[in-house]
Amino acid sequence: MIPTALTSRPTALAVALAILATSCARHATPERAPDQDWRVTGGEPGQSRWSPLDQINRANVKSLQVAWTYHAGDGSPQSRGEIQAPPIVAHGVLYSTSPTLVLFALRADSGRVLWRFDPFEGRARESHANRGVAYWESEDGAERRLFYAAARRLYSIDATTGKPAPSFGGQGWIDLATGIDRDVSRTQLVATSPGVIYKDLLIQGSRVGEGEGAAPGDVRAFDVRTGQLRWVFHTIPRTGEAGAETWAPDAWKTAGGANSWSGMTVDVARGIVFVPLGSASPDFYGGERLGQNLFANSLVALEAATGKRLWHFQTVHHDVWDRDLPAVPNLLTVTHDGKRIDAVSQITKSGFVFLFDRVSGQPLFPVEERRVPASDLPGEETSPTQPIPTKPAPFARQRMTEEDITELSPSAHDAALKRFRTMKHDELFTPPSREGTVILPGFDGGGEWGGAAVDRATGVIYVNASDVPWIAALKGRSATASAPQTCEAVYTANCASCHRADRGGDGGRTPSLIGVTQRRSATEIRQIIERGRNFMPAFANMSEAQKNAIIAYLDGRNV
Repeated sequence: MIPTALTSRPTALAVALAILATSCARHATPERAPDQDWRVTGGEPGQSRWSPLDQINRANVKSLQVAWTYHAGDGSPQSRGEIQAPPIVAHGVLYSTSPTLVLFALRADSGRVLWRFDPFEGRARESHANRGVAYWESEDGAERRLFYAAARRLYSIDATTGKPAPSFGGQGWIDLATGIDRDVSRTQLVATSPGVIYKDLLIQGSRVGEGEGAAPGDVRAFDVRTGQLRWVFHTIPRTGEAGAETWAPDAWKTAGGANSWSGMTVDVARGIVFVPLGSASPDFYGGERLGQNLFANSLVALEAATGKRLWHFQTVHHDVWDRDLPAVPNLLTVTHDGKRIDAVSQITKSGFVFLFDRVSGQPLFPVEERRVPASDLPGEETSPTQPIPTKPAPFARQRMTEEDITELSPSAHDAALKRFRTMKHDELFTPPSREGTVILPGFDGGGEWGGAAVDRATGVIYVNASDVPWIAALKGRSATASAPQTCEAVYTANCASCHRADRGGDGGRTPSLIGVTQRRSATEIRQIIERGRNFMPAFANMSEAQKNAIIAYLDGRNV
């Protein structure tokens, strides 16, 4: 799937959703507070991203000057030099990770380095995005730990010394596959977003592959001190569990995905963890996972102490659009129909905001099951309806017309218009097709992993909305796929659509493969093919002969 420049609209919109007219009353402005810690990536367990601090305001923000700068010093072509981890601050110490997953601690007031921890010291380095760390502190403050994942290891690091805490798993880390009851050694399994803390539990999600053979997205809770598994919630239900009837029989044995890759939110007072889940795999074709596919694409409320499901709401049935729930939900209190209600809001890639009563799971605004187009692909059975919230209005565009075609130049307009007219582009939930379907918002969203923020003083939700259309086009498997092929043919069939026929990539998130065999060993390349990396899906079911053929072609051979 490759994004195509069909539109000249801005690619990002800052959107404020004022759910005021019918649902939110103005909150009292909190009194000014002293300097505060920021111990959760979203500011506090409710993920509001809100602070009462007022030293920086609209009058003086233009006068801000750099106080200090810290250079992580380990950017690389593979990592693209990105630090995606929002820092947290506890007891005046800032914690974050570098592009190559080095965890570091700095004095927040000066930037002075206190320590650095490299999870790959003495072993082969792997790379993937990391979007934060979790912080836990014992009631007496004697123990302070940080939790994050690097490759398949989930680490517990002493926040004071920067050393692994040996009581956790006996060595300072546990295998991220702990608690998953099938072999996932040959497919992608990492954790790009931090787990959440509830009392003495670390509740952890994962990022898995998006193709056939992906790992399941089981949500697990571990003892913060020992790493012992405390509970598991099966996001793909086992036979006899609630939701199993929405899958083919015994689907849990092979189905993957339905994972919480974007993070979670905890209502500490009620002991509820709100878990947003992604789509089932493979992402764009559901012929081998027929059914509604609970609990994929659902916001699930679990009892944080036990993992017991309290309620759920599925935002997309039988997803074939990669409509993962892309961000942590936000906790807020609203006035709705004259009553104060503790609510949880969830943004979506489709550009909707769903608002629920935290305890009952009932939507605060009506949600209609509306008829949507059916798929015309053989073997596919898409859902006849999809849930559409009546309020608030979508925060992103959901349909593209000919009036939106780029005006960059006459030739660009004509070429894009010609292509546009060959594709499907009518409805928000029009399925992928042979000729191509315009998907807007694109596969990135709508809402993205940065999530929303809630101004607790005004009751306004703020969302950064992506506005880029993509094209979803599928083709049938070749009848001769099992016949002997040249290395170039195998590469072309599996890799060229993203990395291009010349192996040059797109200069952005799809890297060049020219000279890759000089940068990485055959073992590393094989591992990336099997497990995926960053935006590349895992090819867990690719044969050894096909993997060897791709590696040979990248090395300049074509046999």
